[in-house]
Amino acid sequence: MLAGWLLAGCAPGGWTAAERECIGNQPDVMRVLTIDDPADAAVLREKSRDLPAKALADPLYATLAAKMVVTVTSPEQDGVGIAGPQVGILRRIVAVQRFDKEGEPFEVYPNIRIIAKRGELELGWEGCLSVPDRRGMVLRYRDIDIRYTLPATGRDTTEHITGFTAVIFQHETDHLDGVLYIDKLEETETLRLEKE
Repeated sequence: MLAGWLLAGCAPGGWTAAERECIGNQPDVMRVLTIDDPADAAVLREKSRDLPAKALADPLYATLAAKMVVTVTSPEQDGVGIAGPQVGILRRIVAVQRFDKEGEPFEVYPNIRIIAKRGELELGWEGCLSVPDRRGMVLRYRDIDIRYTLPATGRDTTEHITGFTAVIFQHETDHLDGVLYIDKLEETETLRLEKE
């Protein structure tokens, strides 16, 4: 049912009526979709669309961005990143904790894409709010470039990201293409329950 709502026609402001309802009617800590629910899993496998300039200028964008940060930082989730599809919004938007910046702030990136990857792939443990209570080993780059839209100007900008923060960006942007980290496990037997 959720997927059908999200595909409804665009309303004024660049958001569908279903997106407006999903964002506006949820509490500040939004419900996180998980693979444990078949309807949620179907949404998590969809590809996300860009946010047009009128959607970024609409106050609903700021509401969504704030709610995504509140959700990922809530004690119930306590994550380091979250993507639009995880809260039922099939748009190219992610919130990422910037471990590479002073204070390690969470920042939101609309229309994000990874445009360059450099160096060697490195193996590391990953988990996901949408794949609860499990972790697995995934190969990721530690040196990337991202491109995203600045909401204030509507212009695209690029940024160079390294280290663990680059891993988070890759994990979250995968969500925007319907890809989960469990699809990229180096070996399926590395998937472990968090308690282990």
